[in-house]
This record gives sequence, C-alpha cells and structure tokens, in this order.
Amino acid sequence: MVETIKHGSLKWLQITNPSEDDYRMLLDDYKFHPLDIEDCRSSNQRPKIDEYDDYYFLILHFPYFDKGNKFIRIKEVKIFWGRDFIITIGKSHWVVQKLFEEVQEDLQSHDPDAEAKFASSDLLLYHILDRLMLETYTLIMRVGAEVDLINYDIFNKRARSIIELISITRRNIILLNTTFRPQLRVLHMFESGGIRGFVDPEELDMEDYWGNILDQYQKMFDSIEDYGELIEGLSQTFDSLQANKSNEIMKVLTYFSTIMLPLTVVTGLFGMNVDFPFTTSTTAFWFIIAAMMVLMAALIIFFRQRTNR
Repeated sequence: MVETIKHGSLKWLQITNPSEDDYRMLLDDYKFHPLDIEDCRSSNQRPKIDEYDDYYFLILHFPYFDKGNKFIRIKEVKIFWGRDFIITIGKSHWVVQKLFEEVQEDLQSHDPDAEAKFASSDLLLYHILDRLMLETYTLIMRVGAEVDLINYDIFNKRARSIIELISITRRNIILLNTTFRPQLRVLHMFESGGIRGFVDPEELDMEDYWGNILDQYQKMFDSIEDYGELIEGLSQTFDSLQANKSNEIMKVLTYFSTIMLPLTVVTGLFGMNVDFPFTTSTTAFWFIIAAMMVLMAALIIFFRQRTNR
C-alpha cells in the first residue's frame, strides 16, 4: 500500500507491506540500486546508510514494547532520502505511520508547522528521526523506572517476583545496548559532515539539527549503560540477600538438628526392649525429661554464645 503526501516539490511516500509491484515501481521510477531493494525485502539488517549520487538509503533500528507491554522488540526503519522525496518503506515503527497521518491532516488544514517540515527533504528527515528519538526516550525512561522499582522493592517483595523483574529488565537493557551501539556510528556521520544532504547550507544549516539528533541518542545510550551497571549491581545484591537468607535458614536447621541429636539418642536408648536401671521407678521418666531439658538448655546457651562472638 502506497500513501503519498505532496507539498510543493517534495513528496513523502509511505509504503506499508510493499508488494512486488511496489518494488518494481521503485526500481523503474526512482532508479534505486537493486541491492537496496533486496534489503527492503529482507529483515534483520544492520543499521547503515548507503550513499549514492542522487539519494541515500538508511536502515535504522528503534525499540518498542510488545503487545504484553513487557518485552522490548526492535523495528527497522528503512528510508530512501532524495532531494525531492522521502520514502519510508516496510513495516516501519508505528511512530512513522502516526507522524505521516498527523502531517497529512495538518497539511490539509494548512498548518504552518506542517508546511515548515516540508521546507526540504533534509528537514523532513530530521523531524522523522526527532519523533522516533522522542518515543525512544520515553521507552528508556520507563526502563529506568523499572530499575528504580527493583531498587526500592529488592528488600520487600517475594524473591520470585523480583527475580522475574530483574531478568526481564536485564534482557531489555542488553537488547537496547546491542541496538544503540552500532547505530551511533551511523548517526555520527550526520553530525561530522560525512553525510552532506541536499539542502543548501546558506539557506539552512542542518549541522545543528543533526547534532541535536546525535546528542539525544548519545544521552539515551549513556542512560542505557548506567541502567545496565545498576541492574547488574542490584542482581548481585539480590543474590547476596538470597544467599544470606539461605545461610540463616541452614543455621537454624543446624542448631535444631544439633540440639535434637543427643535427645534423640537418649530416647532411642530408653526405647530399646532391654532392662535399664530405674526402669521400674515411677520417677525415672521425670528424671530423664529433666535431664533432657537441662541438656537442651545447655546446648542453646552454648550456641548463642558462639553466635555472639
């Protein structure tokens, strides 16, 4: 399905679920490189930007939460960028489709802000990336809130719920880290001037715009690395707490077993079917009970003294 927004000489084509006819149209009408079309057909591509004489081809990755609102997934955003066109193709991030619909409605109502976005293809690309950065920042802040929640609840909640939350959050942070790291190189090409774009620098200097995109991305990447260190520290703290709880439980069980062992020996001896001294005396039972209680009290005092050292 091909949707088109046209304002002045600039067009924005949004192609969702492209068919072979759509790919053929891109080859015939825009003369895109066949390898770029093959990249559009496939998924799981690495972030990159290919430079040609009259256009650029970008593949960028941006995160989103799945339907369960628990695990982070990655969407590929594929963009053809020329002097008088922007083409977003494939099952792009939902933010791209939402922005497309918003711009389409605003242009129909002659909104000056929407018209300003169409001043050049470079500026339109900036607004697409800026909206994706904003959505990604919101997602990362939510991951940070989950890390804070673990920090507050690590001493309070049941172990099972904390283990689940730590595992999910750690997985999400690792995925974000592996997504952001290789993409920094691509975005550095914009800010460093490696990507020239199509707008005349005397009319509009895009260096500040690209620098803003890179700054946002770098801040988010730094936050991800901080969250990664925090979640590892919280995980180790939780493991230490669980190990300490296990040690305390084993200590109590050891005390109990040690105290009961001599008492079990005494009761076992008197439980044998043989004659013992005083077995016919009515006071023997209470004497044995008293002796066992004294022995038990002595062992308890002994272990308390050993523990307090």
